[in-house]
Amino acid sequence: MANSPQAKKRARQAEQHRQHNTSLRSRFRTYVKKVVYAIDGGDKTAAEAAYKNAVPVIDSTCSKGLIHKNKAARHKSRLNARIKAMA
Repeated sequence: MANSPQAKKRARQAEQHRQHNTSLRSRFRTYVKKVVYAIDGGDKTAAEAAYKNAVPVIDSTCSKGLIHKNKAARHKSRLNARIKAMA
C-alpha cells in the first residue's frame, strides 16, 4: 500500500491512466471488429467504409503508445488484404 503522498498520487494517476488506456484499447478493437463483421457479411462497400473509419483509430492508438507501430501496420495490411480478396 502506498504510504507517502508521492506514492499515493502515483497510484491515483496510474489508475486514471489504466482506465483511459482501457477505453482507447476497447475503441481500437471495436473499430477493427466492425471491419471484420462487414467483410464476413460480404458487403464490400460497407467493409471499405468501415476500414476508412478504422484506419485513423488504429493510427491514433499507435501514436499514443498503446500498440506498437508494427502491430498497427499489420492490422491495416491484413484488413485491407481481406477487403481486396472480396472482389
